[in-house]
Amino acid sequence: MSQALVEAGGKLLNALGRHSELIMQAYLTGHVNEQVYSKKVLDQLVQLQVLWRPDPQSSLRLKAAVRTLLEGSLQDERNRTINANIGASLASLKTLTEHYKEALHYSRFNEAHAHMTDLTEHVYQLTESLANSVRVMFSRINNEFGYVASVEAKIRENELAQSQVSELLTQLECFRFDELSELAGSNRELRQLLVVALQQNFSKAAQELAVAQARLLDLLGRFREFQGRTRLLKGFLLHMEQQPDFAPGNYANLSGVPVLFNQSADLLGDAHVDVNNVGQENEHYQIIAALTDIQRRKETTVPQASAADIDVSEQESVALDKAPIQLAVEAYFCDVIDSGQPCSALTYYAQKSLTFDPEAWIYQVIGGYQALDEQDKQFFALDTTGQTDPTFSGNFYINDITLGLR
Repeated sequence: MSQALVEAGGKLLNALGRHSELIMQAYLTGHVNEQVYSKKVLDQLVQLQVLWRPDPQSSLRLKAAVRTLLEGSLQDERNRTINANIGASLASLKTLTEHYKEALHYSRFNEAHAHMTDLTEHVYQLTESLANSVRVMFSRINNEFGYVASVEAKIRENELAQSQVSELLTQLECFRFDELSELAGSNRELRQLLVVALQQNFSKAAQELAVAQARLLDLLGRFREFQGRTRLLKGFLLHMEQQPDFAPGNYANLSGVPVLFNQSADLLGDAHVDVNNVGQENEHYQIIAALTDIQRRKETTVPQASAADIDVSEQESVALDKAPIQLAVEAYFCDVIDSGQPCSALTYYAQKSLTFDPEAWIYQVIGGYQALDEQDKQFFALDTTGQTDPTFSGNFYINDITLGLR
């Protein structure tokens, strides 16, 4: 039985490969030009369930299964096929699970293995169907339904997509993971399939569909705005075609001005500084620098105290002790000067077994370099090591720095 299936599948795949041009022509045009190809080839493809004729007067067309295969593999943006029949798939999963558990109970291991294979295939088909439905939806949204020309057609496609998303979300409510967990019991393979795999794909699909629904509503608003402007423009053009000698009158000379033109001029608001405008930052600094603040202190009469004796003895000098991390940075600079070889900050950190925080150490080394005079900076070269952010361009994360002599 399995050998016969292998031979039939090989025959089908060979036919698809030999007649790929015919199949792609039927996929793109919707039908087969029977005058170009021989009758023997067409009959063979009909027998293999690749082509079919809906009625005696119509031309040959691709089978729905072959078209679905091409749409999924080519990621065709015209693909609008979304499988929302999740309830029937869940019922099949539950039935196959009962078959598998019964076969295990009666120690029919070959039969149980066959049921587990079918169950695994059904689970993966269901998850693939969910992922394909979401992919098709986002492909149409990202293209803004570019396969139709008019705004009205885009609105209809948007409404269709919204109904499909709502149907998918309704079908996702059929998942009852407590029932699936109880059905799987303590069997590890069943729990992996019915609980873990399905729940992960369920959560991912639900989140992506919620995002798709929000983007569809935003697109619908934009399409309706375009539609309103288009109708206004078409109405004006139609009016000009019917009355080509129309010229707008001078409404300012009329005693009764239409409401559309009877609008008061905008009032200028109070002038204020826009502190959020970065482009005006320099002007703000110049204005602030030009301001003078005169403070007049009220004179108060303070009784003069008697003159105190002045101690002219030598005062003790105050020494400002540097932090240990600053001393370590100076030692690091001196070590680079003595060796004459470049050395990274973290390598020196590991050699000297320093106890500071590595990130604080790197910041202190950068600060020590920046604190040098311009004349002293010319003797050193500071090189950074890191990687760019994969999501936000322009952000560079420094992992280490290397200090050397020029």
